[in-house]
Amino acid sequence: MGGPVGRSSTPGARTRSRGRRTDRLGRDESPHGGDGGRSGGDGPGAGDGPGDPETPEGVRRAAHGLVGSGGGARARSSRRAPKSAKRRVLRWSACVLAVLILGTGGAGYLYYEHLNGNIKKEDLTLGDKQMADHKANAAGQTPLNILLIGSDARDSKANQKLGGAKETFGAEPLADVQMLLHISADRSNLSVISMPRDTMLKMPKCTAPDGEVFPASTVDVQTNQSLGRGGPGCTVATWYELTGIRIDHFMMIDFAGVVSMADAIGGVPVCVDANINSRGRDGKGSGLKLEKGTTYVQGEQALQWLRTRYGFEDNTDLGRAKAQHQYMNSMVRQLRKGTKLTDPAKLMNLAEAATEALTVDTGLDTVKKLYDLAEEFKKVPTKRITMSTMPNVYGTGTNNGRVYPKAGDAEQLFRMVRDDVPLDGKASKRKKPEVTKDPSAPVGEIAVAVRNGTATDSLGPASGRAGDVMEQLKDAGFAKTTVDPGNVTGAARTAILYPSADLEGDAQAVAKALGVPLSQVKRSTDVSGISLAVGADWREDGAYPVSKGKEKTPDSAGALNGDDEKACMKVNPNYTW
Repeated sequence: MGGPVGRSSTPGARTRSRGRRTDRLGRDESPHGGDGGRSGGDGPGAGDGPGDPETPEGVRRAAHGLVGSGGGARARSSRRAPKSAKRRVLRWSACVLAVLILGTGGAGYLYYEHLNGNIKKEDLTLGDKQMADHKANAAGQTPLNILLIGSDARDSKANQKLGGAKETFGAEPLADVQMLLHISADRSNLSVISMPRDTMLKMPKCTAPDGEVFPASTVDVQTNQSLGRGGPGCTVATWYELTGIRIDHFMMIDFAGVVSMADAIGGVPVCVDANINSRGRDGKGSGLKLEKGTTYVQGEQALQWLRTRYGFEDNTDLGRAKAQHQYMNSMVRQLRKGTKLTDPAKLMNLAEAATEALTVDTGLDTVKKLYDLAEEFKKVPTKRITMSTMPNVYGTGTNNGRVYPKAGDAEQLFRMVRDDVPLDGKASKRKKPEVTKDPSAPVGEIAVAVRNGTATDSLGPASGRAGDVMEQLKDAGFAKTTVDPGNVTGAARTAILYPSADLEGDAQAVAKALGVPLSQVKRSTDVSGISLAVGADWREDGAYPVSKGKEKTPDSAGALNGDDEKACMKVNPNYTW
């Protein structure tokens, strides 16, 4: 088995089955199309109806008409509206689309309530752990982390037609695409981390909205099963458990949504270095068939591209993640050129498709909130967008072909995102965490509880670490330092937690004494006083091992820049024609 990166895991009872067998964990190939789940929603229906476009009802009817038909929509779109109304429509059109493709969007203000009704909502997190707060930079800005989830649900006729695999109809959905989108605090750069759906890790306890409890897993489970443990909120909790990265929002989409979105956009350019036919002799594969070079894919062909596993590189999820990155970067560039969405009918089609496609957390449950988020995405230039894949290693034995977080490299990537370090290696306008204005008490009066959180999934806790760090603090004058023997939960990185603002200065004094970065000092309601968790990054004796010169994204993350128009997928020789 590959060595997983250190992370916390809570023992618990066996996870109850949700109607899936172990041999179908990787459900990715079907007669109608191939690999992991992708994205979601359906394009909507009709609505003819005349109306004066200068009245609210007229605009609403016109909007429905634009979405509902082709030639009729073009005819109605020729009716002139006041310039201010046009500007308003175009301004709001930045909303929904950008949410899915990092920077454009929506509909029209008078279409607002209809689109709000399209959006499905779920709880942000179903886990027990409260996520740590962001640390603002000196300018008072904080980063944004959005988890993009692609569901392979076969819960509608459209999704069943696109997904095939009839034996899976009605089964619990899998989170077959998981991408964390990190917008830097200063909005100068965007980082994306994909987690392969074959990643094996331990699931946290999740409590579904209906009260059903899914105990923490005691063995490694494939990450895409998290969606079946109560919904997308469990996928969020799983990410937080592994990475320690606060998740602010999630957005989930399904098969039909990819198709309707790609149709509304008008096609996305993708490249292959040879002819590809992803349907093998055994019938497996997404059905993608393209000639060598660049092709504009849309509709079902776009879904096939995003789902293709057999045909790219080594026929694994890693190649598929690269193809998804190429698609997303190309989509962003296309939309920012503005060449595909000058027709109001297309804008309305896109707004309808996007809102029908979305399931979001309750913090993003209106078009206005999605629009505000889209405005944050739009501040990032494409040249500062970096796509990456979680560094990983292959498992062995019964988990041969599955992947595990690569120790060292995976934590380095997670740490860079936690600390708001750009993955493209370029300078950022970010500032170091601000030293609090709250004065600390005399160090001799500061009570600190130190616990040993050095355990990982593959290693037990390093002996005596809490006591060693306690002695370091006492040598620095922190006479009231004690060891907390009760909590032995593993922590990937060392952290200093404090419960309220009046103790922030004391917590920072502890960090300064030990050389721990201020970015690892967090406010948390899980503690009643200052608590120091010695993490898996400090298993050895001596001073805290602050990384010097390790701001570089690991090569194993396969970083791809958003401005790279020469990116081209390598085709597996066994899938050419």
